[in-house]
Amino acid sequence: MANQTGRNSGAQDRLAQVADHLGGLKQSGRDSLLQKNPDDIVITAALRTPITKGGKGGFKDTAAADLLHGAFKALIQRSGIDPALVEDIAVGAVLAPGGGATEFRAAALAAGFPVTTSVKSLNRQCSSGLQACVDIANAIKSGMIEVGIGAGAESMSQQYGPQAVTEFSELLEEHKSAAECKVSMGVLSEKMAKDKSIARSDQDKFAAASFQKAIEAQKKGLFDEEIAPLTVKWTDPKTDEEKTITVSKDDGVREGITAESLGKIKPAFSKDGSIHAGNASQISDGAAAVLLMKRSTAQRLGQKVIGKFVQASVVGVPPLLMGIGPAAAIPVVLQKTGLNKDDVDIYEINEAFASQCLYCINDLGLDQAKINPKGGAIAFGHPLGVTGARQVSTLLTELRRTGKQIGVTSMCIGTGMGMAAVWVAE
Repeated sequence: MANQTGRNSGAQDRLAQVADHLGGLKQSGRDSLLQKNPDDIVITAALRTPITKGGKGGFKDTAAADLLHGAFKALIQRSGIDPALVEDIAVGAVLAPGGGATEFRAAALAAGFPVTTSVKSLNRQCSSGLQACVDIANAIKSGMIEVGIGAGAESMSQQYGPQAVTEFSELLEEHKSAAECKVSMGVLSEKMAKDKSIARSDQDKFAAASFQKAIEAQKKGLFDEEIAPLTVKWTDPKTDEEKTITVSKDDGVREGITAESLGKIKPAFSKDGSIHAGNASQISDGAAAVLLMKRSTAQRLGQKVIGKFVQASVVGVPPLLMGIGPAAAIPVVLQKTGLNKDDVDIYEINEAFASQCLYCINDLGLDQAKINPKGGAIAFGHPLGVTGARQVSTLLTELRRTGKQIGVTSMCIGTGMGMAAVWVAE
């Protein structure tokens, strides 16, 4: 690993490939990105359900497809789109048996989409929700469809556990890099924290800030615009009584969290480790959905544009260094769009672990004031297949609220990958 200190060499190689691919063409830059063109891929609605604590939160008894159904119905209502105009839906999911393909199609039909609306599920682990949005954007850009939805759905309460771990064949076990794909992300992040000298005190400080930003945003109602409340059945674990409840806010956000209080929690992966339940993302349940089309289509349909998708990148990194994914993917998407890091107003970088998020921020030299201004997955959770789509609603809502324009979403991905995308708010 000695030759992988500092900026990941794979990222540098990928940047060189991108430069060659562009063939010296003039990069767009910030000013160009802000121009409005008929062929822009725009977002006319983006929302999410609340995110709730796995195993004990408001959605613990609700299936992923039912959460998705709620997000679909809210998206139709909020956007006013005729469901018959939606040609394809892509849904990111990581844990659902069979990829969720059957129940997600059923959820779309139950939500009011006609039989002519096609549905697929996809799994690129923690970037599945973003990949779903990008797949739909690219389908629109190519002319395959005119209107589509990128979404994500996950019930970690019902589907997370040993059954979600894939058994490797002897062929894969005997290949060094292949076998490394199955190493626990917690173990990898612990090793990375040690190798990169990311102190526990810094991790706890970062995690505490995530909680503090999220609780402040929640109290000020800054999540309200992006959240679609859902009414669900919930069984009280103390009495076994089934109740009907309406969930309207993230229930993993906690008050009073400080770096000092986090410093008292025992490490999770090694006795002398630095990673624990308080500075890593929460196991969670939720769903999110994003409505996309060309600007010309939105104008024709009378849809209000709230932002546009610009470009995305996806890169591979060593499986044992999976946490550096954003540090590798963000430079690629910035170069593709002609931006420098300071052109970006807000970065939504998934907080899988404070250690890996801090490494990426420091490696790229990003301004921490621009990172996750309303907190992140440490504070309110990371339903695996949802986060990439959830970030779109969180980012665009905050950019528009603060009068800013350019944002980046990014995340690390299990088995060693990273993904990033550039968005512009309107």
